[in-house]
Amino acid sequence: MLEIMETDEDVQARGRALSSPVRLRILRLCLHKARTNKEIAEVLDLNPATALHHVRTLLATEFLKAEEPRTGNRGAKEIPYRATGLSWGSRMPNAAPVLVETFLQEIDGLNPSEIDVWRLGVRLNDANRAEMMEKIRHVFEEYARRESDEDGTATSIMLAHHIDRTAD
Repeated sequence: MLEIMETDEDVQARGRALSSPVRLRILRLCLHKARTNKEIAEVLDLNPATALHHVRTLLATEFLKAEEPRTGNRGAKEIPYRATGLSWGSRMPNAAPVLVETFLQEIDGLNPSEIDVWRLGVRLNDANRAEMMEKIRHVFEEYARRESDEDGTATSIMLAHHIDRTAD
């Protein structure tokens, strides 16, 4: 297997690409279905030029790939884009604010019955907290590696773990 070496510049460019809730939403939108720039702009209520800027950033960092061009309704050439899955293992400095904002944007307008939320307070030492987070990470990674179910429903999961400074 050929191993590709990432430069510091590559890592920084990928980190910047993932620092936008809009780009994270585009990746999620294109994960299971290839979408054109026009479709992306419509779903996310963006100006097509703005959507294209974000799409180009994701293409340049290999988070999106272009599929075979197709002919649109009016005969124009359209290029569908699909998420590569590369973002799952990419480092994302200061991810929490971006991920929380992305989550809030994605659930905006959903009925409460369309969102499952759990909240748990525990008191764990460092070793037990690390063990819990590793187990949760393992479950997430297991499902992230699975092939999509053709008859499945697209869903998203966000897990936030934080120190509770009010409990001491």
